[in-house]
Amino acid sequence: MTRIPHATSGEPNPLRILSLDHLRRRTSVKWRTHPADVLPLWVAEMDVPLAEPVVRAVSEAMVLGDTGYPSGTAYAEALAAFAEQRWGWDGLAVERTAIVPDVMLGVVEMLRLVTGPGDPVIVNSPVYPPFYQFVAHLDRLVLEAPLGADLRIGLGALEASFRQAVAGGRRAAYLLCSPHNPTGTVHTAEELSAVTALAGRYGVRVVVDEIHAPVTATGTDFVPYLSVPGAESGLSLMSASKGWNLAGLKAALAIAGPAAAADLARLPEEVGHGPSHLGVIAHTAALTDGTAWLDALLCGLDANRRLLSDLLAEHLPAVAHRPGEGTYLAWLDCRALGLGDDPAEVFLERGRVALSPGPHFGSGGAGHVRLNLATSPEIITEAVRRMAAALA
Repeated sequence: MTRIPHATSGEPNPLRILSLDHLRRRTSVKWRTHPADVLPLWVAEMDVPLAEPVVRAVSEAMVLGDTGYPSGTAYAEALAAFAEQRWGWDGLAVERTAIVPDVMLGVVEMLRLVTGPGDPVIVNSPVYPPFYQFVAHLDRLVLEAPLGADLRIGLGALEASFRQAVAGGRRAAYLLCSPHNPTGTVHTAEELSAVTALAGRYGVRVVVDEIHAPVTATGTDFVPYLSVPGAESGLSLMSASKGWNLAGLKAALAIAGPAAAADLARLPEEVGHGPSHLGVIAHTAALTDGTAWLDALLCGLDANRRLLSDLLAEHLPAVAHRPGEGTYLAWLDCRALGLGDDPAEVFLERGRVALSPGPHFGSGGAGHVRLNLATSPEIITEAVRRMAAALA
């Protein structure tokens, strides 16, 4: 596959436009959960203005009164074109897609298609907390296959979990996070090929959350799971939500590999009633006309990753941190600070910085925090300064 590298778009860095006063006027969960003296660097919302093509598309729909139910395949066609241009993947077949309300609800529906109540679902801990919550609510059993010390997929642990999962002839699924949240790891083609081989050997179905796919560091290639030979029975969930900050405009796509088309065809028709029509319009506009904005964002995130590394080295040298290859999240190992299992609680109470608590991410999360880098350099700088002061 031929991939298009990140380009310099000429657009301004979206992370350097909005002031803290402007951001505090927002009413979403990021800005309303904590008091006004807290810097919120926790939930995955970005401190950016929306891309102009998205604003224009949604505004035009509002003027038209085009606020009914979603219809058609424009979203899937836009994602297919984006995938071919961005990742060199021409295998996203529109006829093997289905619109779903969002990625996690899509994950639930895919797991319903390939597993039954009580069946195991393997996850790579530490991992996005809703993986545990949604799977448990679905009446499936979460089975952890911990990441390795290098924060990459541990194939030995994964095979052991697969073997355990299918013991006694049970059905099982592997819920893969790619790129990985919270570590920012972007799985390589070789790693994904090893996953497909193991899944094929043990008869485990793979469902992939690829919501952060558009967000990778310069020099890092995202590999769509369904583009890997051997992944034909996989099911993927994709969205423009994270790349363009559209979480409040609900829409995502379920994508089936060729051997999973019959599974996706069993998706209940009413699932497609859940997405927002305005969400579909926004996501389609982002994928079609928002790539220059995305490139500017990615350059800004590259700079923020370097800034965070420098700030930690200067002010919190005991915190271990590997800059992520993808996502806009940073996974900080604070165990050397002696703050217990939940350093986020200390940083919130003493430093007035809200971070995501590591224990929420499952095994391997104790003593860690997740920090959201998708904000201004000034806010990151002030947050690290406050975190350091909290230890004084």
